[in-house]
Amino acid sequence: MHSSTLFTLAGLVSLSTAGYVLEDDYSGDSFFSMFDFFTGTDPTNGYVNYVDQSTAQSDGLISTNGSAIYMGVDHTNVASGSGRSSVRLTSTKSYTHALILLDLEHMPGGVCGTWPAFWTVGPNWPNSGEIDIIEGVNSQVGDSMALHTGSGCSITNNGDFSGSITTPNCNVDASGQATNAGCQVLTSAADTYGTGFNNGEGGVYATEWTSSAITIWFFPRSSIPSDVSSGSPDPSGWGTPLSQFQGGCDIDDFFEDHQIVFDTTFCGDWAGNVWTTDATCSSKASTCQDFVQNNPSAFVDAYWSVNSLKVYQSNGASNTTSSASPQSSSAAATATVPVSSGSSSAWNFGVSSAATASAVPTSGFSRGGNGRKTKTFGTAKDVVATVTSAVEAAVSDVVATATSAVSAAVSEDLVAEATVTATATVSVTGTGTGSSVAETTPSTTVVAETDDSSDDVSTHYVTVTALTYEEVTNDEKKRAPATQDLDKVKRQMQSHRHLRRHLFRHRGSMEE
Repeated sequence: MHSSTLFTLAGLVSLSTAGYVLEDDYSGDSFFSMFDFFTGTDPTNGYVNYVDQSTAQSDGLISTNGSAIYMGVDHTNVASGSGRSSVRLTSTKSYTHALILLDLEHMPGGVCGTWPAFWTVGPNWPNSGEIDIIEGVNSQVGDSMALHTGSGCSITNNGDFSGSITTPNCNVDASGQATNAGCQVLTSAADTYGTGFNNGEGGVYATEWTSSAITIWFFPRSSIPSDVSSGSPDPSGWGTPLSQFQGGCDIDDFFEDHQIVFDTTFCGDWAGNVWTTDATCSSKASTCQDFVQNNPSAFVDAYWSVNSLKVYQSNGASNTTSSASPQSSSAAATATVPVSSGSSSAWNFGVSSAATASAVPTSGFSRGGNGRKTKTFGTAKDVVATVTSAVEAAVSDVVATATSAVSAAVSEDLVAEATVTATATVSVTGTGTGSSVAETTPSTTVVAETDDSSDDVSTHYVTVTALTYEEVTNDEKKRAPATQDLDKVKRQMQSHRHLRRHLFRHRGSMEE
């Protein structure tokens, strides 16, 4: 979404209005069927073994008891191998804009060695954003809320939330901030996280994501608004939130297509790195991993207990944004494609002038993306598909200008003898750990070609990406002829009917 191109796009326009209706209810027996179980290596280098649903069920790590959903960790065995067994769930459905209500009775926070989180994330991290709703490590008091994005997004304190901004730049590579820290808001309210939260029997976290801001509220068990309990949520009456992320960030440019995630990891890039600074935890063992490995009973209370999870949409619309028309364009474009190699050795690319590629970090205080295997580009096939797709997207708004150069040749019957050609070419080469990327060149598509020519009429060639015959001809019909001396063309034109017959005669072969 944040490709570097030679054209600009207008901002996204919000179509949402007041009022929310329920779109998805993750509560009860249907809960686990609406999530995928992540079983890969922890992107944050945690001492954890994420297990599949069958294993989690048989080992007692997950269960459903009426409306209560349990998600825990192994608290009976000394850990070995990659770490202590746990679960990481990612919703099968994605959202752009939403009101997410989580009624949570117990969380894993406040336990030394743990790093639990409830969050949302988009594809191609961090380009589509990450929203951390509940997060903390070790004996932390108070919730940590954060956004993680690419370059160009920051937040300011508008005085309308109770938390404190600790880092204002949401860019995971922002200078002057810890790697992947993002823009963070902390609250000192003890009942929002860990032991204090659990002692109060939890409450409801509400996250409203609109075009203008991402806002997070917490309601203790005794103070849940009646409109939340009745299923008719109205954020306008909820008072001061814990955090509101807005300011120097166009939300719709940095956040889209998010999945919902629950996970509990141990140690790793955050909990492990700050172990010695936590007086409560560091007194229990010299290292985080040593404590987590050898003290299974310490994690009896490291579990999520979910009463309900509901996703609402404004007026029932699952996507409340639409793209505006491009303001300007050019006949060339480039696309920067974030690619994670899934290994310690990043890919090195040789890419055609239509696209370039770079690597993204996969460690730090953020969980480094959603962990879906389809989003970890470790094979040649995945890299080629990703770069090709990015190039196609980058030129989609450029095609209008490129094709206007020949619009007089294929529209309004103002065609003299000419040759009109449209091609689609993407070339990618490169190497990576364990495999190589072979060069790929999609086939050339000939849009139209006349068999009559004239020295008096110019021949025009247009290079585009992934255009079909229908796309070009339909686009041409919508546009006025290019600025040419149309009278001259008319004078040169003895007859245009033969060309039209020729186009339709060859149409079948051109579409193949």
